[in-house]
Amino acid sequence: MNHIRSWLHAEYTGGLTGRGIGIAVLDTGCFPHEDFSDRISAFYDIVHRQGRIPYDDNGHGTHVCGIIAGSGLASGGRFAGIAPGCHLIPVKVLDQRGNGFSSDVITGLRLIRQKHSLYNIRIINISIGSLSGQKFGEDSALINGVNAAWDDGLIIVAAAGNMGPDRGSVTAPGISRKVITVGSSDDCQPVNVQGKRMIHYSGRGPTGSCVCKPDIVAPGALVTSCANRSRSYAVKSGTSMSTPIVSGAIALLLEKYPDLTNRDIKLLLRERAVDLGLPRNQQGWGMLDIHRLLT
Repeated sequence: MNHIRSWLHAEYTGGLTGRGIGIAVLDTGCFPHEDFSDRISAFYDIVHRQGRIPYDDNGHGTHVCGIIAGSGLASGGRFAGIAPGCHLIPVKVLDQRGNGFSSDVITGLRLIRQKHSLYNIRIINISIGSLSGQKFGEDSALINGVNAAWDDGLIIVAAAGNMGPDRGSVTAPGISRKVITVGSSDDCQPVNVQGKRMIHYSGRGPTGSCVCKPDIVAPGALVTSCANRSRSYAVKSGTSMSTPIVSGAIALLLEKYPDLTNRDIKLLLRERAVDLGLPRNQQGWGMLDIHRLLT
């Protein structure tokens, strides 16, 4: 199983933890796990509008948040996330079954755009997606929503989805030509995703507008992270897990170089990715290498 922070030796990160960087997570919510301590700066519930006390009635969002920001406190440091010093702004846009409406995602994006200065939100992690097509094409409200957030200077990191390996199987909003779309580098490994055995599942491009996607890949198989119960962890797989690895790495980079723009980040990811020798519409620029990214 993948133990995220254990990949990063101290000399790789130079002591960077993502401190001061806010990451908004559009997902099923976030349980206030011990590994987040007091680093959930705000919580918004678009689905049930139950107030601002963090909760997660599914577990997916908590797992994603743990990959980004878990300290590993409840596991003695074993299951720490990539950027355990950053702070989180979870936005619940999916229900207890992991389903939702694009209108809620759009509302969440609009909310983040309004609040980003207040919480120093630099990154939006979207480990969710819908099959692209006429309803979710490049001119759809959902894609316009992520593009508007990108144009505001926010860094959008979105999953390529688990609908591969066919061409054109990247999900929305990952089809946006502006956002950083993340696939799984290890989808050759059979995994169980929501009770379904899958292999070669990572979404492949090109998009309907002939844009090569994903942009980058990262591990996503059998990742251990925070569960939506106290002092508990769970194992999940998919591009949903690959995406927060990239978000966390970007938080480390922003702590080191806070003046980088979203365009700068995208160029650095491209320059410093490791070519796996796979087709462009499978691996993007290559696999994330956090050491190379930070140096």
